[in-house]
Amino acid sequence: MGMAGTNVLMKTTAGDITIELFTDTMPITAGNFLDLADKGYYNGLHFHRVIQGFMLQGGCPNSKDPNSPRAGTGGPDGGGTYTTSDGQAIVRDRGGNIPDELTQKFSNEIGTLSMANTGRPNSGGSQFFINTKHNNFLDWFGPGQSAHPVFGKVVSGMDVVTAIETTQTGYGDRPTTPQEIISVTRV
Repeated sequence: MGMAGTNVLMKTTAGDITIELFTDTMPITAGNFLDLADKGYYNGLHFHRVIQGFMLQGGCPNSKDPNSPRAGTGGPDGGGTYTTSDGQAIVRDRGGNIPDELTQKFSNEIGTLSMANTGRPNSGGSQFFINTKHNNFLDWFGPGQSAHPVFGKVVSGMDVVTAIETTQTGYGDRPTTPQEIISVTRV
C-alpha cells in the first residue's frame, strides 16, 4: 500500500501496536491523525466500541472516561489547521471535521486503519477504527453506502489488536475492562 508512510507507536494497556500512516497517498486523512497524535490528543482515550469479527474503534475525546455515555459522539475542536505531507493547509470545520479523502482504492482489509464518520459527507474527525475482518462493505468504492477511507495499517502488534478485539464487552459494545490508548507517538 503506502510507499513512504509515517510510522506511529500506539501504546495501549493491552500492549504496543505499530501503525504505518499513509501520509504520502492519503495526506489529508493520515495528516489529520498525525497532527492530533503529535498534540497528544489520543493519549488517555479508550477504545469505546469493540465488536469481535468486525473492528475496534477509538479516538473520541469523551472516552477519557471509558464509561461516559457520550463516548463515541465527540471529535476535535473546530477551526484547527494542519499541514499535510504534500503542503496542503487543511482547516477543520466548526464541527472539527475534515474533508472526505476518497482518492485511493485501499480496501478495509484486516489490520487497516480507517476513518470513522457519521455516514454524512465530510463528517470524519478524530475517531478511527482498526478492521479485524475484511470489511469491504465499508469501502467508499464498495458495494455499500459507506465511505470509510483507509489511511494506515498495522505493521506489528496484530496480537494486541486481537487481544482488544476479543475482550469482553457490555452495553453498546463497550469493553467491560477499559482498553486505554496510553499514547500515540512517531517512531
